[in-house]
Amino acid sequence: MPPPQVPLPAPDWPIPKLRIFINDLSSKGSTIFFDEVHPTNALRDAVTTVCKTLYTKQNVPRNVRSITLYLDDMDGVAYTKGSDLDNDHKEIHFSTRHIQNSQARAKDEILGVIYHEMVHCYQYDGKGSCPGGFIEDFVRLKAGLDPPHWRKGGDRWDAGYETTAYFFKWIEERYGEGIVQKLNETVKDNKYSDDIFSNVTGRDVGRLWKAYKESLSAGPG
Repeated sequence: MPPPQVPLPAPDWPIPKLRIFINDLSSKGSTIFFDEVHPTNALRDAVTTVCKTLYTKQNVPRNVRSITLYLDDMDGVAYTKGSDLDNDHKEIHFSTRHIQNSQARAKDEILGVIYHEMVHCYQYDGKGSCPGGFIEDFVRLKAGLDPPHWRKGGDRWDAGYETTAYFFKWIEERYGEGIVQKLNETVKDNKYSDDIFSNVTGRDVGRLWKAYKESLSAGPG
């Protein structure tokens, strides 16, 4: 039996029109999806989490008019794009094959992927110049939806996924709540530059990455 929809209070953040499109309701991945989550709750919670993580109520973007979740039989995991109508209407395409392959921890993986993709609907990307994986998995990590295989560290800060997510989490813990919001805000109207880190934290990204890696080597305490 699918989980019931929980009555939701009036939203504190702007909620666009939410839609879902399923290519094959009988597929195993689609069945697992509806067994594990209620799409209205999942999408609305993701919108709210992304908005409050990256913005304030004063500067949150209000241009996103609709978000449609497509459950597709496709390779890969998921991707997000603007619709053919215009970029204010967003499409999240989610692989039912991936959902089926993640059955052992389906709910957390479904929500984690939705949160990751929802960031793409709202984040600033420096007019397309930001490194891949710039912020999205920081939001997923902060929401407590990190997969069990994620590990801290890595070879370079902008490798994306958990590497960048844990690095950004460390930056926020060291320099204060809202630092990632400020980093995101700096690329609203300007192209990405490494200078955003020194402008926001007072340290260039190379020194930050070195200090982060040293903190991992030092361990707790």
